[in-house]
Amino acid sequence: MILFHVLNRVLVDPPHGGADGGCVSAEGVPEKGINLSILLKLRDILLLNGYQVEVTRDTDVSIHDSGIEGLANQKSSDMDNRLAVFNKYDNALCLSIHQNQFTQPQYRGAQMFYSATNPSSEALARSLQSSFKNLLQPDNDREIKQCGKELFLCYFSENPTVMAECGFLSNPDDAAALNTDEYQTKVALTLFSGISTYLSGK
Repeated sequence: MILFHVLNRVLVDPPHGGADGGCVSAEGVPEKGINLSILLKLRDILLLNGYQVEVTRDTDVSIHDSGIEGLANQKSSDMDNRLAVFNKYDNALCLSIHQNQFTQPQYRGAQMFYSATNPSSEALARSLQSSFKNLLQPDNDREIKQCGKELFLCYFSENPTVMAECGFLSNPDDAAALNTDEYQTKVALTLFSGISTYLSGK
């Protein structure tokens, strides 16, 4: 069944890319590829269900402006361009797909971050967090967290926006699962479910 919504445009971002690999698992697997793989699966699912979808990247590249030199400058330009995609439309839903990392390996599970700059972002974060607990991670009791300006893309996006940390690459079990096609597909379906549940309440 094809689903249509008043708000049916979804903008999805897989952070990092190119020289910026993001965080790295103990086995040396960089975050950027996992983010991208989940995004491509989620994009296909959304398109099959009648959503309009745009992504910030669909290959292993940084989207910084040409001519920018130095990794720090490239990352800054890349982030500005990602934000421009998120703010391209007045009526859209935005999702940035991340993987987490911490100094202590026992921490695991998905966690959603949102900004108070858009009042609808908290509801989107709750829907996504509930989807992970109900469908994929039944032992996940993490609470959603409000972010500040340190999460630039999330904070300055004008649309309902969530940064989805899908798991911890510093946790061996999370990292092993996230590096498999099967689990990446499950994550994409879980994100889709959270998005659909949120939009069904709009």
